[in-house]
Amino acid sequence: MIFRQFFDTTSSTYTYFLAARMGGEALIIDPVKEQLPHYTKLIEQLGVRLVHAIDTHTHADHVTALGDLRDATHCTTVMGELSKAECVSQRINDGETLRIDGIELGAIYTPGHTDESFSFVLGPAAPRAVFTGDVLLIRGSGRTDFQGGDASRSWDSIVNKLFRLPESTTVYPAHDYQGWTASSIGEEKRFNPRLAGKTQAQYVEIMNNLHLPHPRMMDIALPANLSCGQLPVPSKSPR
Repeated sequence: MIFRQFFDTTSSTYTYFLAARMGGEALIIDPVKEQLPHYTKLIEQLGVRLVHAIDTHTHADHVTALGDLRDATHCTTVMGELSKAECVSQRINDGETLRIDGIELGAIYTPGHTDESFSFVLGPAAPRAVFTGDVLLIRGSGRTDFQGGDASRSWDSIVNKLFRLPESTTVYPAHDYQGWTASSIGEEKRFNPRLAGKTQAQYVEIMNNLHLPHPRMMDIALPANLSCGQLPVPSKSPR
């Protein structure tokens, strides 16, 4: 399998590219609009056909490349069944599996950061990795104070869903701000300071008292991402 991890320095976003083989089928998770040339260059160089472009949730800190990738490659755009983005080609349900060229991604509904967040397990029959979006981060977790976020649901998604995966499962989040590139379920159980040794009530208190500023691009990103990253065309001023 071909696996690539891209990083957008402006939003600290990780994008994941998976392909079964050179010349085969591929998928991409959480692509960033400004990084589109890197994705299309890799697709061309590997000679693969992009089948799916997936967003784990509606991002507030960057504009997605879903729409641009669909225009460039005719791929299917995928989001969870509760996404409010009417532009997506396919809405995936909890427990559903995406299959391309021998690669399987199992969808898990993991609300908490937003009310429509999904995580995706690579090889659900024998999990190898999980792409957690913003729900579970490396030594942290995604904020729960807007977009239908809920700290109690975040706890449930992490502890009762993601933490039930094998401890060896590699964790690939959609963001990291400290320079980490990956973790594991076992590591996060033991060392995540918001979760390890904490009760649900303690976690909720932590999350409800973060007092974080809203993402800088939120006012632009949210409406754009509900249109798969298609930015509105500025109206011309009358002469």
